[in-house]
Amino acid sequence: MNFQKTIFDDLFVLEPTIFKDTRGYFFESFNKKLLEEHIGYSINFCQDNVSKSYKNVLRGLHYQLPPFSQSKLVSVLEGKVLDVAVDIRKKSPTFGSHIVIELSSENKKQVFIPKGYAHGFITISEFAIFQYKVDNYYSPNHDKGIIYNDKDIGIKWGVEEKEIQLSDKDYNHPMLKEVII
Repeated sequence: MNFQKTIFDDLFVLEPTIFKDTRGYFFESFNKKLLEEHIGYSINFCQDNVSKSYKNVLRGLHYQLPPFSQSKLVSVLEGKVLDVAVDIRKKSPTFGSHIVIELSSENKKQVFIPKGYAHGFITISEFAIFQYKVDNYYSPNHDKGIIYNDKDIGIKWGVEEKEIQLSDKDYNHPMLKEVII
């Protein structure tokens, strides 16, 4: 497994080694020991989530407040998405910065997103099946979000605004400067 650095010191893109032959392919999708060596601390994923989204569906930007903050390991099982992480740690030198990574069933990349980031994605194929591991349980009382089109963040979602499909909840998130983190 190859761990690629990003603009953030603690957020990594993981590229598995894929073994292909006439039968198909095999790859290791998670190795706790390797991940912990790269992130520098122990992590215990406690829940796996899967969602299916149709083209132009945008989910995010989501995060949870302490003590229910979550680190995530995200991947796409089928289809293609643009995956986004935004640094929401107020004392961080990269506060408000973001990264956009294409994840697909073709490239089999994953992203490790530590606590302190808001996360979202938009489906750019006809549909996508998205999977993520989290290291803390979902808490509705700690569930928060930031509006996807916050001009101060400036995310390029790769889809015209009028084409984006959002839940009512995601459409009504505040801007980053208005949230309490």
